[in-house]
Amino acid sequence: MSGLELFAATLGVIAVWLTVKQNPWCWPIGLVMVLLYSWIFFEVKLYSDMLLQVIYAGLQLYGWRQWTRGGGSHQGRKVTRLGTPRVVRDLALGAVGSLLLGAAMAHWTDAAQPWLDAALTGFSLVAQWWMAQKRVQCWPLWIAVDVIFVGLFLYKGLYLTAALYALFTLLAVHGLREWRADPALRT
Repeated sequence: MSGLELFAATLGVIAVWLTVKQNPWCWPIGLVMVLLYSWIFFEVKLYSDMLLQVIYAGLQLYGWRQWTRGGGSHQGRKVTRLGTPRVVRDLALGAVGSLLLGAAMAHWTDAAQPWLDAALTGFSLVAQWWMAQKRVQCWPLWIAVDVIFVGLFLYKGLYLTAALYALFTLLAVHGLREWRADPALRT
């Protein structure tokens, strides 16, 4: 565990807590966190996770804009649900992206866990996209992805990051409860 990992983990907890509370400051804090984690994952040869963090940086900016200026009235998005066809489509895109990334990582890099890392990357992108749009379905997907991430990080010796993702799992359960209770879902 490094000081950098500790700082990134602390920022991660703050960012996810703010997300649960629908506070738009989750996005700039999350941006700093993902940039730090891109370096950490590079150092331990989790290249798909490193790439994921770089993509997250762009999604952090997108989410910040959506939460502050998105939606029909340009005053920020409200919590909504996706329809089943959209959920199926997005999950299928996550699966295809996972397979393509996994094949590339297995063939062209010395990635430690190319297929698992790629699958977690593909589905994390779907969850992050849904979160930026305030879709309540982001939380169950985050719960599933985070649980698997915990095992991967334990395997790689990133114990603080594993603990962070265990905490993310608990925060995702809390986020699911809070967002399901949001009055915007009932209107």
